[in-house]
Amino acid sequence: MGDSGTADSRAAAVRDAYKNLSPATRTDVWLMLGDNAYSNGEDAEYQDAVFDMYPDFLKSTVLWPALGNHDGHTADSETESGPYYDIFDLPRNAEAGGVASHTEAYYSFDYANIHFICLDSYETDRSTSGSMHQWLESDLSATGQPWIIVFWHHPPYSKGSHDSDTDSRMTDMRENFLPLLEQYGVDLVLSGHGHSYERSYLIDGHYGTSDTFDASTHLVDGGDGQTDGDGAYSKSGAPHKGSVYVVAGSSGQTSSMRGTHPVMIASSATLGSLGKL
Repeated sequence: MGDSGTADSRAAAVRDAYKNLSPATRTDVWLMLGDNAYSNGEDAEYQDAVFDMYPDFLKSTVLWPALGNHDGHTADSETESGPYYDIFDLPRNAEAGGVASHTEAYYSFDYANIHFICLDSYETDRSTSGSMHQWLESDLSATGQPWIIVFWHHPPYSKGSHDSDTDSRMTDMRENFLPLLEQYGVDLVLSGHGHSYERSYLIDGHYGTSDTFDASTHLVDGGDGQTDGDGAYSKSGAPHKGSVYVVAGSSGQTSSMRGTHPVMIASSATLGSLGKL
């Protein structure tokens, strides 16, 4: 779920649609992609947007959150203080697998044969010389899991309610972190922030603005990736064999699209959540 923190009928509709899609299927992993409680991530807003909105899910499934810009209004990543950090206990010392980050701002965990990594795109240093980037390389190099999913709030590619060509946080994550992720064969990157659904082709090596995308260079597979269409994407575990990028920030509201980013095969300003049955 991304940007689900509106605590209103839209968020409830997304919750109920997921719940009714396959009621007999157990939810294994629950990710929140930031902006979990509008408008400022205050304690009372978390009560409305999370605890009162998802009481049944919270009883049965662990919630793994990312920090969004609205959550960050009342949180401080350097001191790990504020409602976001008070409410969640996140694995700063590798309690759930991976390498210890020594902070709750960014962390990793293992579930089954998947290694999950959560980054802080809002407040923590996003430079290649920063501690988050250095930890990320250590964590990626240490995992032996066959699947790697990485999530944070600000998407590296989007033409939804925010433009990845001009937003500095989105640009930083694309330019500074994607080369490292693709070097280690990351399979899927999930983000919110844009109040839409956007899903990329299987791509590699595109770190510039949208007008620099070259299908002959950056497309690993130009099919639709659907089992009932062109077929699922296939890749080896070697570096630079392609990653899929998804914006799933419409779990509480939608906004008009600015256009279609050329890396995207699907773009829609539709309420929803993203899951794998």
